[in-house]
Amino acid sequence: MPRSIWKGAISFGLVTIPVKLFSATEEKDVSFRQVHPEDGGRIKYKRVCDKCGKEIPYAEIAKGYEMPDGRMVILDAEDMASLPLPTMKQVEVVQFVAEDDIDPTYFARTYFLEAEGPGVKPYVLLRDALLKTNRCALVKVAIRSREALALVRPKDGLLVMHTMLWPDELRDGSFAAPSADITVSDGEIAMAQNFIDALAGDFDPEAYTDSYRQAVETLVESKLGGAELPAEEEEPQEAEVVDLVAALRASVEAAKKRRSDAEEKAGAKTDKAV
Repeated sequence: MPRSIWKGAISFGLVTIPVKLFSATEEKDVSFRQVHPEDGGRIKYKRVCDKCGKEIPYAEIAKGYEMPDGRMVILDAEDMASLPLPTMKQVEVVQFVAEDDIDPTYFARTYFLEAEGPGVKPYVLLRDALLKTNRCALVKVAIRSREALALVRPKDGLLVMHTMLWPDELRDGSFAAPSADITVSDGEIAMAQNFIDALAGDFDPEAYTDSYRQAVETLVESKLGGAELPAEEEEPQEAEVVDLVAALRASVEAAKKRRSDAEEKAGAKTDKAV
C-alpha cells in the first residue's frame, strides 16, 4: 500500500472528516543518471556556499527569500512550520461547483482521499451528496507549505482531489492563435469531419502504451536487467470522533443565519439609499 503524503481533515460545514492523502498518479518516464563513461561512476554535485566555499549538509540548508534590493531573508524549518496558514491541516470547502465549470488547464495533480476511523461515515455522506447534486467541492489546501485551490469530486466509490494552479500561473496563449485572416472552405471542413468520424470512438486508456519507454527498458534489460523498488511503510492512523447529525444540524442553522444576516444588511443599505 502506498504511503500517505499528508494528513488532515475536510471541513464540511461543522462536520470534520479526518482524511489521508495519497498521490493518484506516478510518472513512469525513463530515468537516466549522469555517469563517467570510462568507468560508469556517477557524477555527483556538491552543495557549496558561494561565500565561504564550505560544503553544506542538506539538513543545514535554509530557505532564502531575496528582496528586490538584494537583501536576503533567512527562513528555517521552524519558520516554515509556524506559518499562519489554517489550510496546513484543514481542507476548507469554499464553494460547490459543477465540474464542467473548471477549465482542465487549471488542474495540476490528482490525489486519493481516504477517510480515517470515524471519519468514514461523513466521508460517505459528502461523496453521496456530491453525486446526488452533480457537484464538486472547491477547496483550499496547503500541501508541502504551498497553498492551492483544489477540486474534490466522487469517482469510483471514493473522493479524489485535483490540486489547481492559481489564475496568475496560467500563461496567456493568445500569441499562438492563427490570424483571423486564415479561413478554410466548407469542403475542407467536411473532409476533416469525415476523417474525425473515421477515428471516433470511446476513450480507452489501456489501448495506448509508451513505446519510447518500452524500447529503452528493453535495451537496458538486454544489457543488465531490472531492479525492484523497496517496499514502503504505512503510517499509523489517527482520527477524531464527530457527532455527524448534530454537526450537520448546526451547519444548516449557521448557513441560514448567515443568509438572514446578509439579507438584513442588504435591506438596511436599500433603506439608507432611499
